[in-house]
Amino acid sequence: MGTRDVEMDYTVGEFAAKLRRLADALESGKAFRVQVAGERFTVPRHARISVEHERGETEEEVEFQLKWSLADADQEPEGDTAV
Repeated sequence: MGTRDVEMDYTVGEFAAKLRRLADALESGKAFRVQVAGERFTVPRHARISVEHERGETEEEVEFQLKWSLADADQEPEGDTAV
């Protein structure tokens, strides 16, 4: 598996729906699958969650991040929640 760095834009409705499904998976303690730019992958239930805020001269940015080791994702059982 090679490196990848993609950013996708979504409508407000699409983004809200993804966040709702993500929140449900996190609260239930389940791994979940997400698709970004045509690639589907599993986020393990114990991924590290952080919020990043950046401010520049002309704009601000907030990022909701989930990080995990690839070995952790490979060990997740089937039956995860699709996002």
